[in-house]
Amino acid sequence: MSKNQPWWINGLFFSCRGCGRCCRGEPGAVWFTPSEEEALCTFLALSPEQFRRSYTVTRERRPSLRERWNGDCVFFDASLGKCAVYPVRPLQCRLFPFWPSLLAHPDNWADEARRCPGMDSGTFHAAALIREHLALAPFPDL
Repeated sequence: MSKNQPWWINGLFFSCRGCGRCCRGEPGAVWFTPSEEEALCTFLALSPEQFRRSYTVTRERRPSLRERWNGDCVFFDASLGKCAVYPVRPLQCRLFPFWPSLLAHPDNWADEARRCPGMDSGTFHAAALIREHLALAPFPDL
């Protein structure tokens, strides 16, 4: 591997196991775009004001989904073990674990893989697909 190539140039393995670990337990921001907010409002049949009041906070000057006291995303349904807004979840959630922050260094990926059983197993994702995911990232600091 040359210095110009990312550490993941030979691809990575990942298949979501539906465990919900990425949605719970640790504090963090789940940022969303205006169009994602609109989709969430429509899905939940709420006005933007109702949605913001009930489900959002501001983090680093951006709107983020709220968390419960234990670090769970406000939309994580513990009784089902999955996301209550899955069909319209923000792109940040859909791109996991192919985030710039996790792909920046192999140690970052390895640290997250200790939490996520779907990382380093399952479906092979070639470097070209990983690059496509990175190009979609709505926020470069994910």
